[in-house]
Amino acid sequence: MNKRLFLGFILICTSVFGQKKWTLNECIEYAKKNNLQVISSKYNQKIQENNLNISKNEFLPSVSGNINNTGNFGQTQGFQGGIGRNDNFNNNIRVSADMLLYSGGRLRKQVEKNMFAVKASEYDLETIQNNVSLQIIQQYLSVLLNKEVVKVRENALEYAEKLYEKAKITTDIGTTPKTILIEAESTLAREKQNLKTAEINVKRSLFDLALLLQLKEYKNFDVEDILLDENLSDLSLLDENKILEITEIQPQIKAAESRIGEAKKQVEINKSFYYPTISASVGIGSFYFNSLVTNNVGIDAQGNIIKEKGVLDQYENNFSQQANLSINIPIFNKGNTKLQVEQALINEDIALNNLSIQKQEVMQNIQKAQFNLESNYEVYIYAQEAEKSAESALSFAEKSYQAGKTSIYDFNIANNNYVNAKGTSIQAKYNYIFSKRVLEFYMNH
Repeated sequence: MNKRLFLGFILICTSVFGQKKWTLNECIEYAKKNNLQVISSKYNQKIQENNLNISKNEFLPSVSGNINNTGNFGQTQGFQGGIGRNDNFNNNIRVSADMLLYSGGRLRKQVEKNMFAVKASEYDLETIQNNVSLQIIQQYLSVLLNKEVVKVRENALEYAEKLYEKAKITTDIGTTPKTILIEAESTLAREKQNLKTAEINVKRSLFDLALLLQLKEYKNFDVEDILLDENLSDLSLLDENKILEITEIQPQIKAAESRIGEAKKQVEINKSFYYPTISASVGIGSFYFNSLVTNNVGIDAQGNIIKEKGVLDQYENNFSQQANLSINIPIFNKGNTKLQVEQALINEDIALNNLSIQKQEVMQNIQKAQFNLESNYEVYIYAQEAEKSAESALSFAEKSYQAGKTSIYDFNIANNNYVNAKGTSIQAKYNYIFSKRVLEFYMNH
């Protein structure tokens, strides 16, 4: 019994989870975290941050330790021409530290360059997230649009069913010819088809949104209906100065400006190779020698045999320290430094040109968004008027049909005109809403 209850609980939880409806904000936040382009941009940002940390660490000395063991075996010829064995073992231990003292400011400029690169990667990430968010908003509104179209088609089908029932009754009692029933039946079949098409369009738009979110499970995916309570008659337009102001704050522009700073620093880095570099190194070490042939290593001034000392004694006696200061003065490197500076200057010009391209593109996008807002607003206003006119015509046609003054064909034409006008009005409304969302998105980012 407990097992059945547990399985039932699991099924209920699975069903509830599957019926969860996503909000617009949840869709946007999910895409910002899981979209593959966003993830790729985050990886690039992490690489730039690591490059920055690496360049900062270049100010620190590098310390290394070295242990070298060498064994020699075989015959050797002495100073007197005698031949003898020279088997021995050498051990060297050394710890050294190296540090760059001066390089024309190259290390500092490399850090500053990488700081610009990190900033550019952050703005790149923001740009991709903004683009993904706009795509999510557009597709989300597409789902809501298709859901409203379904409601229109449901009402049309309900109306067609009532018309068919009435035509069936009047035909059965002989007050209307059979052609009225056939026309009503045809209208009913057509509306069923229209409703099914509208329902499929909802599923298709939900499927497209799920693909955009890169969801693996999409069959039970659905979104929450939101009340678009904004003032649709509020048309806020921007002047040229405001468009320029909005353009300057877009992340694409900030990224292009950061890359100009990065290119300028590369010019300074390449110029630093004209200057000498000063580096210093210090080290300590010792060594141990062991003759594998004899323990005698020589004879002192009194003729006494000198015995080979132990490992620790040799390390202590052979301990040494070294210090080195070196200056490297560039004289001639085949003109490569000059060419590298010229190349960096060209890259700086490219970065400046890319900034102009980005400004032009962003400004055109904002101007296009404003043009779409104006044009979609006008279309929406006229679509509303056309819907009201078609609704009045349908009301008049219905009364005339009920009074027997017009045929069912005329009534169906009026009904189709109203349904089409209603659908066009809904489409115009969502186009207008999306245009407002796009322009507001630019204004807030």
